[in-house]
Amino acid sequence: MSIAPFNASTYLSDRNTANLVGLKSRLDTLTNQLASGKTATTYGGLGAGRTTSLSAHAALSALDGYDAAINGATTRVALANASVTQINTLGDSLQRSLNASNTSTQANTAKIASNSLDAAIDALNVDAAGQYIFGGRATDSPPVAPADTILNGDPAAGLAGLKVLIAEQKAADLGSGQGRVAAAPPVGSTVTVSEEGADAAGMETRANFGFRLVSATSSNPTAIKASATAGGTPADVSVTLAEVPKEGDRIRVTLNQPDGTQTFKDYTIKASAADNDPDALRPDVAEAELNKRFGTDLEKNFGGATVAGIQGPERLGITATFANGTPASLTLAVGATPAAGDTVTVTVGMRDGTTQTLTLTAKANADAASATEFSMVGDAPTIAKNLSNAVNNALKGAATTTLAASSASRASQDFFAGSQSAGLAPRRVNESQTGYVEAASTGTVIWYTGDDTASDPRATATAQVSANRVLNIGVQANEAPIRAVLAGLAVMAADGGTTGTAGTVDALRFRALAERSQTLLASDTAQGGVPGIASDLGLAASTLANTKSENRTNRVALENSLDGVDNIPAETVTAQLLQLQTQLQASYQVTSMLSKLNLVNYLS
Repeated sequence: MSIAPFNASTYLSDRNTANLVGLKSRLDTLTNQLASGKTATTYGGLGAGRTTSLSAHAALSALDGYDAAINGATTRVALANASVTQINTLGDSLQRSLNASNTSTQANTAKIASNSLDAAIDALNVDAAGQYIFGGRATDSPPVAPADTILNGDPAAGLAGLKVLIAEQKAADLGSGQGRVAAAPPVGSTVTVSEEGADAAGMETRANFGFRLVSATSSNPTAIKASATAGGTPADVSVTLAEVPKEGDRIRVTLNQPDGTQTFKDYTIKASAADNDPDALRPDVAEAELNKRFGTDLEKNFGGATVAGIQGPERLGITATFANGTPASLTLAVGATPAAGDTVTVTVGMRDGTTQTLTLTAKANADAASATEFSMVGDAPTIAKNLSNAVNNALKGAATTTLAASSASRASQDFFAGSQSAGLAPRRVNESQTGYVEAASTGTVIWYTGDDTASDPRATATAQVSANRVLNIGVQANEAPIRAVLAGLAVMAADGGTTGTAGTVDALRFRALAERSQTLLASDTAQGGVPGIASDLGLAASTLANTKSENRTNRVALENSLDGVDNIPAETVTAQLLQLQTQLQASYQVTSMLSKLNLVNYLS
């Protein structure tokens, strides 16, 4: 930097020139302000207001990002809500059809269910800007397989579909034809009705397949005494693993609940798992912990449930050994000739928690093929033989109707409980039909290929909608309420096509299947069911709308704060500009006059 020399003789003219330059610069500034409406073109030009401007612009930029996230999330939530509503509507529609169905309309039920399944899958495969919504964190491909693949499998890939699983389950439950329960030839005048098998294979079979004997009653105990014998105790189950599991392996244990239903308990192998983690096991103690939880701690942890099976990745070589259990049995002892109209009722249970009562009525001229009557003619051993025959007929009839419907329903639920995670594929009946294969099948269609590792489906997708608010907006097609509706639709599509006139085996089986399908479809109206998912999404949509409104209010406040800093009113600039123009014009005139001043002009 240099210092200009001072010349007293030119000071006045230099000073006037500097003033003119300053006024001209101020004129240029005001002209730019009038044209742009802005106080300055740089933050430095704002002076003390620069801090306010920087802060406000940063907040406005953040609001732009939040609004963009809200707009994207709003579209996603709206599409998800529409799909969930569609699932709800399809389930409700089939329920009404099943309620109103009769012999003439039953033939269309399978087609209606198949069309509904197609529509439900289309709804679950919806995408937003190329991202599939119902796959959780996996958004790059449709999460649900086509309906035809679900029902019929993929023969080219060697994958079985739901229809194969239903056929396997029916055969396993049916056994030799009576649901794995039979009335033995009477000993004297006593009929014994027993569950199948007392060996290890029989224990596993009883834990999974066929009828359970529940009770027997007699309307005339003097003539026929009905009672339960000792037995019916579940087997002790021990688990062995061929190798130590690895981080991320998943193991599924099947439990028989006290109410007769079966349920799954899934465990993930985690090195960081605590000793008492209810959902995870450490790899080094997995085998011991499984045997503890399903042995000594079974009552404490699972409230009376019993182990029915276990499966996991084939690499683990999981084996479940059944021992010490005893089959349940009932006795029907004939003591005297029953009167016409006397009844004996045997109640059997199924693995879906339902029961069936088999009522046999004494008649003088009963048909030997009847499943509802037995002959009261003859001595006590003869009556016992007639009663034994009638019980077996009743069991056969129930096995081909109610039990077959239960089998189809269970197979459908098992299929939709399957996952692509190794160890959690849909369970399959083993070749000997004594239980389920312990190594997860690689030959079964996996209907859902999205993310299945999150404990909370909503947390699989998030939107940052404000500085301190992150909204969970994720959904998954394999959420339990959606699975239930899909299972209800699919079981009718796969197994609801065979009908018959009223009273026939086909008609009775169809009605039993329809009742179970309706129970599954009830998830579209049950509290916490599909409407629960819709409620979550509705709440998210409301939060998005409210947050956007709040952001709009904040934006207005921030923009108002900038009006006195970044922006300048045109009226103010115009007034200042006119004033400056007047000053500048006067200065020019004075300068011009002074520039012409000399002694001659001065004296003149």
